[in-house]
Amino acid sequence: MTGFELGTDGPGTILTAVDGSITSLRAGAYAAGLARRQHAHLLVVTVVTTPSLAAMAPGALAVLSDTADQLATELHEEAKRYLDRLALTGELIRVQGDPYTEIVRLADERRVDGVVVGASAKAGHRFVGSLATRLVRAGKWPVTVVP
Repeated sequence: MTGFELGTDGPGTILTAVDGSITSLRAGAYAAGLARRQHAHLLVVTVVTTPSLAAMAPGALAVLSDTADQLATELHEEAKRYLDRLALTGELIRVQGDPYTEIVRLADERRVDGVVVGASAKAGHRFVGSLATRLVRAGKWPVTVVP
C-alpha cells in the first residue's frame, strides 16, 4: 500500500446554470439526476443579466432589470420545489453580471467537480463562441453540455 488517497469516488459538488431557456432547464434536470445518483451537492446558479442596448433607452433598464429579477425568482422557486421533490441537497444562488465570469468565479470559489450547462440555441454563437464552448476551453473542470 502506497498511502492514503484524498478524495472520493464521484463528484462532491456539481454546478449547473439555469436561465429559463429550454436547454438550460434540460441541463438543470440532467445535473439534478446526476447529483441524485452520485449523492453529490447540487449548486444551481442563475445569472441575472440586462442587455447592453437597454442603456440606450430611458427607463428600459429599470423595466428589464425588474423582469430579469422576476424571472430569476420564478426559476429559483421552481428549482427549490424540484430539489425538495427529489430530496436532493442543493443550493440556489442568484448573481448579477456576465454569465461566463460569474460561473467561473463560483466554480472556482466552491471548488466544484463538474459544470453542467445547456447548449446555446443562438446562431451567432457558432462564430463568436457560446458559454459552453468558453467553459470547455477554460479547462478547469469537466463540463457537460446538454442539447
